[in-house]
Amino acid sequence: MAAIHNPAYDVIIKPVVSEKSYANSDRGQYTFVVANDANKVQIKQAIEQIFKVKVTNVNTLNRAGKKTRSRFGIGQRVNQKRAIVTVAEGQSIDIFGN
Repeated sequence: MAAIHNPAYDVIIKPVVSEKSYANSDRGQYTFVVANDANKVQIKQAIEQIFKVKVTNVNTLNRAGKKTRSRFGIGQRVNQKRAIVTVAEGQSIDIFGN
């Protein structure tokens, strides 16, 4: 039997767990690493489908990977796209296990 593929899980890669994202969760804002080619509409639909919440706003940012050096030469870490998602008042997403 073949597994059912859900494209929402291709858009949302993982949540960002940091002090800043934890502080923003009090205001209903949650940060996720998303696919580099994902747009705001796809991100909103994926969050609403996965977490069953109403999304009111999506802000995105592209983070350039840092340059790294090793004895083999100069390289670069992977570029990341992040989304800061605001959910409707009174709703929350349990990312931090509270």
